[in-house]
Amino acid sequence: MTAEAANPLLELRMEKPVYGGDCLSRLANSDGRSGKTVFVPLTLPGESVSVRVTEDKRSFLKGELEQVLTASSSRVSPGCKHFGVCGGCHYQHADYAAQLDLKRQILQETLSRAGIAIAGEIAVLSGAPWEYRNRIRLALTAGGELAYRGRRSHDLIAIRECPIAVPGLLRAARSVQAFLGETPSGAVVTELELFTNPEESQLQITLFCKGNFELDSQSWLEGLHAALPRTTGLRLVEEDGGLAPRVVARVGDPSLIYCLDARLEGRVEGCVEGRGARFAYRVDHGAFFQVNRWLVDRFVDRVTGGESGSLAWDLYAGVGLFARPLTARFRQVLAVESASASSAALRQNLSETNGTAIAATTLDFLRRNREQREPRPDLIVLDPPRAGLGEEVTTLLNAIGSPQMVYVSCDPATLARDLRALTLERYRIDSVTLVDMFPQTYHLETVVQLSRS
Repeated sequence: MTAEAANPLLELRMEKPVYGGDCLSRLANSDGRSGKTVFVPLTLPGESVSVRVTEDKRSFLKGELEQVLTASSSRVSPGCKHFGVCGGCHYQHADYAAQLDLKRQILQETLSRAGIAIAGEIAVLSGAPWEYRNRIRLALTAGGELAYRGRRSHDLIAIRECPIAVPGLLRAARSVQAFLGETPSGAVVTELELFTNPEESQLQITLFCKGNFELDSQSWLEGLHAALPRTTGLRLVEEDGGLAPRVVARVGDPSLIYCLDARLEGRVEGCVEGRGARFAYRVDHGAFFQVNRWLVDRFVDRVTGGESGSLAWDLYAGVGLFARPLTARFRQVLAVESASASSAALRQNLSETNGTAIAATTLDFLRRNREQREPRPDLIVLDPPRAGLGEEVTTLLNAIGSPQMVYVSCDPATLARDLRALTLERYRIDSVTLVDMFPQTYHLETVVQLSRS
């Protein structure tokens, strides 16, 4: 059988976007009824395309774009020469207005499928679509080149540019690459992660390694730090199969200061609260922080603005991104976080405020609160990981019955599941905002404001 017979060509008209970066089309059966669904990346709704079938499953097909026969008016030339091969971006072939519309359609349909009723339109919060990522993780090829993972594969794709990243990150990565190429122990470093504050005045770098160093790891890392004078802190982490990652050496400051409203054009020296910055956050190595430097300030306002009262809970609090501004509006704030990478920074970010950091999982905190019948909060802010809240957490939240909740989600499917559980019993949705924290990709953030019905 020839390759063409095994992977036939289809001419399709693409219908609508789906979460994950593809668009879909439906084949017609011989009786004229709709047949299998075909998922195709790098296409846009309304386009006529030629597609090579790559997977044929019982109920759907997957294909790769061969040729655009009739292009959408929203199709543009990608802003990166690696687009389509690199797996980091999915929508660079669409203009930015179209990207936002695609994401709004996907969010609307995902919620509708779960039976979630929304009063009014989904609002959209967006910023500049390039040079926004304050954190990147790169792999190193066998030849020592910087690389990302490939689209629909784990292959390493050597890269020369990354226009969605803060420019200084790739420059720093190239300096690390040069150092690794000149030292014997550089061969065991397989990946590196870089994180910067919005003014690019501070930089954290983590190097991931497998195997033993031929040289003393602390001295080796100090040599790298000397070669990167603008780097705030470095750490070397050993990843060995199923074992938990282990920090084997660190140099410099283990944290950086990340400011909101830091007036980037003025490059506030030291990023100090009260001098061009509303809030200065300590962020430690390995701690989660939002990746979009252009949007994080307005995002925090959307989550916390307009809320006030006696008691607020910030669950899945991280380093206190929401808890810190909530302390200005509530007499008491409880911030719950279980990740050790964030706990110390959370305590410091809430020091000298009316906020209290609690080292616990959200589930354990809610169970304990339910047993002890502690005061009901006026507001609960929820920012769970991609897996969402889950059944027990939503049950406990319904039982507590806070008058107001704000749910921040990075996955529309788990958001829809959790909203269904919350709205079936006790809550109504007041507003939904799509926050485009990840331009050029299919990922989206959602802020849902709920009140007790």
